[in-house]
Amino acid sequence: MSLAIWPPVSPAELKTKVAETESQQRRELAWIAEETIDVCHELKHGLEDCYALLAPIDPGSTLVMSTPRNERVKGTITRVGTRIVKGSLNLQFRTLPPQTITLSPSHPIHIHALDTLHTHLTQSIDLLALTTSRSPPYDAPALASTLALIADSLAASAALLKGPPLTAPDASWQTSSCPPHHFQPPLAPNLSFHVGLQESSVVLHLRALEPAGAPVHFGTKLALAIGTVRRLEHDEMDLVFRFKPQGDGTAESKGGSARHTPELRSQSSGAESRDVQDVYVREKVRVESADPNLISLYSKLGYLSHMLGQTRRNLAAVMGADMDD
Repeated sequence: MSLAIWPPVSPAELKTKVAETESQQRRELAWIAEETIDVCHELKHGLEDCYALLAPIDPGSTLVMSTPRNERVKGTITRVGTRIVKGSLNLQFRTLPPQTITLSPSHPIHIHALDTLHTHLTQSIDLLALTTSRSPPYDAPALASTLALIADSLAASAALLKGPPLTAPDASWQTSSCPPHHFQPPLAPNLSFHVGLQESSVVLHLRALEPAGAPVHFGTKLALAIGTVRRLEHDEMDLVFRFKPQGDGTAESKGGSARHTPELRSQSSGAESRDVQDVYVREKVRVESADPNLISLYSKLGYLSHMLGQTRRNLAAVMGADMDD
């Protein structure tokens, strides 16, 4: 099968046309690369604004942590940067004596999701600074690879602020609850204190625990059997959990820097198994408080992700490449 060109084009003229087309493509690619660098400058400034929202600036954000319609939990916590540095909560649990838990000023609680988010922002800003510091001509394929990495980082950052879906069980409390030494006096061993993020809100889960092997008093058994005493019903009431009171190190200080992903403390398998306890959850309470700075951060990340996506599509179109979403 042959292909004929009409009107006929001489080999020399065809060669000239091909050279002109290639020259035009190079000019278009150079232009879109320069436009992409301009967007990278804007993106870097936007991420620096996001970074500032996580900066450890006093007095921080004071959040009210109280249960609606009752006073099972009532108090406040203060977030500075990625840490909870101050807090006092009054607990009125049905299965525990009334008590007040207070955070120790010398042992702030790190929010693992915010530490990881801080790392994503730092790496993205550093990568953009390196990209924008280069002189033209710019390498379009390298730009596309850089933008793909930043897009993944922004998506992961937004997912951290959004948190896990409410419909799925979250078992992280079993290993990453705050150790007792973060409180003054130390937290009782039958109480789990776990902090996370959900929809740009700081979420606190408190659980009253009892050892799975603890003997049940005969009077309690009888009362449960005849119905004069009822267990508090919740979705974890009949399950045995493997609880680690000392946590996994994610709540600890990282040497004054949130630039690194928290490292889990290494332990021998024997020591780790001794630290784990089989427990029942007698009662659990979920408290959340919307954080204005985190809400603003999530909104900014959404805008920057949209801007980055459009830039990647424009660059891919001129390069004639497919963009993996």
